[in-house]
Amino acid sequence: MQTIRTGLRNGVRTTALSHPHQVASSSRIVLWDARRHASGPLGWLRDSLAMSVRKKNTEEEVAAARKAEAEKGQLSVFESLPAASGDEKLAGVSAQTSKKYTEHKYSTANFKISHRKLNMLGRQISGKPIDMAILQMQFSEKRASKRLKSMLAVAKDHATRLKGLQEKRLVVAEAWVTKGPKVLKRIEPKGRGRMGVREHPDSRLHVILREGKTRVELLEKERARKLKRIISAGITREDVPIRNPGPSWAW
Repeated sequence: MQTIRTGLRNGVRTTALSHPHQVASSSRIVLWDARRHASGPLGWLRDSLAMSVRKKNTEEEVAAARKAEAEKGQLSVFESLPAASGDEKLAGVSAQTSKKYTEHKYSTANFKISHRKLNMLGRQISGKPIDMAILQMQFSEKRASKRLKSMLAVAKDHATRLKGLQEKRLVVAEAWVTKGPKVLKRIEPKGRGRMGVREHPDSRLHVILREGKTRVELLEKERARKLKRIISAGITREDVPIRNPGPSWAW
């Protein structure tokens, strides 16, 4: 009985394959054979992974899809925001670019030096143009001068490139020193079996750069001040009484 069933099943397969247009059966055997002979076991994988050109959607299709997502509430956060008009965008850009900075603050990191020693260098560069301050630190013999020179160069670059300050007008308007957050303490041996505590302090220097007068303007101002003090004698002598006159025969 089992042999007969197998023969009938094979006969149905052969009939379906030999007469594909005459057989209109939807049995599982016929459909399985058709799929197996059409593509094989790797056909679906080949069709899925094969490179193909993606069809570009039109603007009407994209708008319809976004409208459907909006009705369902599936839009992203950026797409759900109201679109700004052209005037609002220009106003925002102009507000960002028109922001005017008047100063730039910068400082060093905490490093091992006494605040008294660092304060002397701060007094040396305070009130000077930025280029003159860098030149002073370049030729200074102090140990911390190299660190301050690097800090001033970086502060000058940030002030001119990020905040739009004029390079030729930059002046070290303020400079001050603060102590570090911690003081490193170590044992200091002394005579007669005693010991003390040696402190290794940290400190940092802060500067504020502002736009001031250039060197040429300062020289012109000084020249005008000196010329104003010069008083020449007129053609006729003024009738002004001499105050506190000395004795007549004082010579």
